[in-house]
Amino acid sequence: MDKKPGMDLANQKMVEEEDGKQEEDSRIKNKKLGGIKTMPFILANEICDRFAASGFHSNMITYLTQELNMPLVQASNTLTNFGGTASFTPLIGALIADSFAGRFWTITVGSIIYELGLVSITISAVLPSLRPPPCPTQQNCQEASTFQLWILYLSLLLTSLGTGGIRPCVVTFAADQFDMDKSSSARSRKWNFFNWYYFSMGIATLTALTVVVYVQENVGWGWGLGIPTIAMVISIIAFLIGSPRYRKMKPGGSPLIRLTQVIVAAVKKRKEIAPEDPNLYYRNKGLDAAISVHGSLVHTNQYKWFDKAAIVTESEATNINPPNLWRLATVHRVEELKTIIRMLPIWAAGILLVTSSSHQHSFTIQQARTMDCHLSHSFEVPPASLSIFGIVTMLCGLVLYERLFVPLARRFTGNPLGVTCLQRMGIGFVVNILATIVASFIEMKRKSVAANHNLLDDPKAIIPISVFWLVPQFCLHGIAEVFMSVGHLEFLYDQSPESMRSTAAALYWIAISMGNYIGTVLVSLVHKYTGESRNWLPDRNLNRGRLEYYYWLVSGIQVVNLIYYIICAWLYTYKPLEEVKEEDGEFNENKISEVELARNETP
Repeated sequence: MDKKPGMDLANQKMVEEEDGKQEEDSRIKNKKLGGIKTMPFILANEICDRFAASGFHSNMITYLTQELNMPLVQASNTLTNFGGTASFTPLIGALIADSFAGRFWTITVGSIIYELGLVSITISAVLPSLRPPPCPTQQNCQEASTFQLWILYLSLLLTSLGTGGIRPCVVTFAADQFDMDKSSSARSRKWNFFNWYYFSMGIATLTALTVVVYVQENVGWGWGLGIPTIAMVISIIAFLIGSPRYRKMKPGGSPLIRLTQVIVAAVKKRKEIAPEDPNLYYRNKGLDAAISVHGSLVHTNQYKWFDKAAIVTESEATNINPPNLWRLATVHRVEELKTIIRMLPIWAAGILLVTSSSHQHSFTIQQARTMDCHLSHSFEVPPASLSIFGIVTMLCGLVLYERLFVPLARRFTGNPLGVTCLQRMGIGFVVNILATIVASFIEMKRKSVAANHNLLDDPKAIIPISVFWLVPQFCLHGIAEVFMSVGHLEFLYDQSPESMRSTAAALYWIAISMGNYIGTVLVSLVHKYTGESRNWLPDRNLNRGRLEYYYWLVSGIQVVNLIYYIICAWLYTYKPLEEVKEEDGEFNENKISEVELARNETP
């Protein structure tokens, strides 16, 4: 005998109630974990990791050009290419974390792989057989052999793969320890969290740029790379010790599969007529429980074609439990896809920003090596340590941003956070353009002094101009980072679906990856097509180059990119979230006071 439709609905209701009870038990258990008590372990891990990464990468251009005798452009492209790879692998790590492994184990395995890469390159720095003969004059140097280069490439590849497990997961794993998707006060705490998280990372980077770079320049590369290797071991140990205290969110299944299911379902139902009432679209909180812990996404009128995936046909209405997700998607899953589509234009604006600045650090270090680095008669500032001025500016800027900028901006905007994350990013774009323009004028000044002292043809000569002329551009880059980097990270976390936050964080690094690769192409084309006699980016003698022309070129690229970003930000719509408020900090279905749309103000 066939079952009656009423019995199907009753069974479905019983299943949903059982799912709700399990979800409530999970919420209660999660409230006992996480919180501020987990931060010492997570931040100790990330601080040691950032210390290791900064100490390893900050002066690597010097290691390649001075120890492995690579030409400047080849060395810069090598670092940029592996930097691009290290920024692409987070997408793989994020998909693994969001799909089945979880963030905790992805971070752990990634850290171990990263450590193997550090050990490899430290061994190559210690053993003379893994490096070419020294070349103090930097003329007619014997370059590294194929075997020696493969050791280098293997080390850089391992660190790139390890980075893929660490970068997209650490900040989101730390944010998971707090309930930051609820009220406006919670969103304020979230804002505080991202600022102070970035502040802690800045402290670690500053320490690496002072201590590790000094050791590399004055003690040797064995210890200079050994210290980051030891720091990474401490990082892993600290993270594992805190394991029993962490709130570990369960993976919600592959986000790519869910997005694909929505697209396929919409295609299959492309001829169906959408209902005028959006409440008639398919919803199933039990099915979406694992991917909507902090609330379901609300139906929006954008990209309405995808709504067809949530149309319930007559045949599905009588036999809907369990649904075939390749033919029927919930409103929440449809809105996940819409949210990602809305974010992509804003995300893409970061690509050309990275392209314009991808090689500036390498070129600036080479500029500094031709300048007077004396701070006093007996102490010289290592060229790679000049980045500390950008880091110190960024650290001071984060404090001033919270204490001065936000209260001042709040008076004009009425926004509790001062400005939206999109407005914050836009300010960062503008400041970064100013930093590049300043860099071009400083290079013109450096070469003018070299010409006055007849030093243009001596690549090893120290030009009588203080290296501290380079400080303003570092400070401007630090200010830009306060606005752009933190705002971008906050935007991706805040606007992404909660089950895709590792993947969204990976988008941050994917933008860096694509920007680095495009930057390599740009530098290679400039080097190839600007001639041999007056090449903009010469291999050995930067004094005879036209580096200021390159800076003007990338300034123009950034201006075009800024115009594109302003248009995208103006048209952007923030995601709407159906948020369940809880009384007395405890979840109770009978104590739901209201459902609110957590909408931010548009820029």
